[in-house]
Amino acid sequence: MNRITVNLDKKTSASYEIYVGENILDRMGLIISKNNWMSRYIMITDSNVFTLHGERVQASLREMDLNVDMIHFPAGEAWKTVETSLHIVDRMIDLGADRTSGLIALGGGIVGDITGFIASIYMRGIPYIQVPTTLLAQVDSSIGGKTAIDLPQGKNILGTFYQPKGVFIDVAFLKTLTRQELRNGLAEIVKYGIIDNPGLFSRLKAEVEAIKNRDMAILEEIMVSSCRIKKGIVEMDEMERGLRRVLNFGHTIGHAIETESGYTISHGEAISMGMVASAILSERLKYLPSGDRERIVSLIRALGLPDRIPQNLGTEGILSQIKKDKKKEGDKIRFVLIKKIGIPFIDGCMPERLVRKIIEELKE
Repeated sequence: MNRITVNLDKKTSASYEIYVGENILDRMGLIISKNNWMSRYIMITDSNVFTLHGERVQASLREMDLNVDMIHFPAGEAWKTVETSLHIVDRMIDLGADRTSGLIALGGGIVGDITGFIASIYMRGIPYIQVPTTLLAQVDSSIGGKTAIDLPQGKNILGTFYQPKGVFIDVAFLKTLTRQELRNGLAEIVKYGIIDNPGLFSRLKAEVEAIKNRDMAILEEIMVSSCRIKKGIVEMDEMERGLRRVLNFGHTIGHAIETESGYTISHGEAISMGMVASAILSERLKYLPSGDRERIVSLIRALGLPDRIPQNLGTEGILSQIKKDKKKEGDKIRFVLIKKIGIPFIDGCMPERLVRKIIEELKE
C-alpha cells in the first residue's frame, strides 16, 4: 500500500495521509480505529454507491468495532444542492450527531464535495474522511480540501476549504465503474501530465490499451503519480491564491460546457473538451508549438475522450457561463494556458472574440 503525506504549513493537525492500494478496506478500518479520531461515524454516500458498496464497507468498519451509521441520497449532479445538504443534516441530527462525530464520504466527487461541505459547517466543523470510489475522485476531488455544492446559477458556487483527516483510495473500486466513469477520471490524469509531468503524459500514451483494459497495476501507478502531483501543488498553495490555479487547466471552458448542458455532459468529458480548447488557445496566441497541441488531442482521442463540443450547445450560452466563472477577478476571466507540455501559466486577458471563434470551430 502506497502512503503519501500532504504536509500543510497552517498547522500540523491539518496535514494528513493518502493511502493507495488494492483491497485496502481492512487496513482502512485498522488505521481509523488506531487513530481514534472520533467516537462514532456517519457514512454519506449516494444511491448507486450504496447499492454497490455501502453495506460491505460499513460491515468492514464495524468489524473493527467502529460505530458507523449510513445516510444516502439520490445519485447525480442535480442532487448536489442546498436542499440535499439540509436533508442530510436533518438525518444527522436524528442520529444524534454531535462534535464527537465524524463523517465518511464514500463515493465520487459529488459525495465527497457535499460531505466535506457539511462537515465544514456542521456545529462549526467536524472531521471527515474521504473514501473515493471513482477514478475522478481518487486522483482529484478527494485531495486538497475543496468542498462545494451547486446553485442554479452555477457549479460549486457555495463551498469551503476544509481538509479531510485522511484519504483512502482502494483501486478495487475501479472494477465496478462504467466506461464513462473511467474516462471521467482519465481526463484529470491527462491534465496532470499536461500541466506538470511530461513523463506521465508519455506513460499514458504508451499504456492506452492497458488503461482501457483496467490493468490494476498500471492504474495504481498512474494514480499514485497523479496524487503526488496534486498533493505537491496543494502543499504550495492550499487556498488557491496562485499556483493551485494551474489545476484548472481546461476547467474554465469545461465547467461552462458542463453547466450549459444541464450536466448531461459529464465532468470529465467537459474538461476534455475544455483542455482541447485551451491547447488551441495556447497555440493561437503563439505560446504552444503545434506539435504539442497535436500530441494532446491525439492522447485525448486515444483514451476515448471527446475533443469536440456538441453542436446543440449554444456558443453564447457557453460564453455566458464562462463569464460567471467563480475564479474571475472583476471583468477578467482567468484561463490556464501552456507554453509546452509540463509548463502552464495563467492569462487573465483573454480576447472574447478568440474564445468564441474556438468554441465555434470545436462545434464543426
